[in-house]
Amino acid sequence: MEVLWAPWRMDYILGPKPDECVFCLPETTEEDEERLVLHRGELAYVIMNKYPYNNGHLMVAPFRHASCLTELSREEANEVMELVTRSVDALNRAFSPEGVNAGLNLGDAAGAGIAAHLHFQIVPRWNGDASFMAVFAETRVIPEHLLATYNKLKPFF
Repeated sequence: MEVLWAPWRMDYILGPKPDECVFCLPETTEEDEERLVLHRGELAYVIMNKYPYNNGHLMVAPFRHASCLTELSREEANEVMELVTRSVDALNRAFSPEGVNAGLNLGDAAGAGIAAHLHFQIVPRWNGDASFMAVFAETRVIPEHLLATYNKLKPFF
């Protein structure tokens, strides 16, 4: 039997499920730490993924609900790209990864988990991070609690 300790998932499993888009943030910042929002810009923001592929997995999204890059204004697109760049810099400074995957999936057919609100994925990578757990057990191990990662990254934003 395979056992993976992931205590933060219980909040999701037992907690209320939002009716609205998870990428449409409230205007107030009082829930930012709980939602793992690292930075709010004028038109876009940086948030941690609550169900990360790897430790430090970030996402960048525009505040405005848009499903395709062609729907963004030039200002929104510029700020999103600036925050992707800042996110890579923050990950490099906080975790010294050996590489970073950065990209987005547009539409269900492209693999977008939430296709209605575009968001870039920024995932730090290390040689060997696809360990035997991922290869043999199809299980990924995240070695650090989400709030510990949040606290490491927050000063860089």
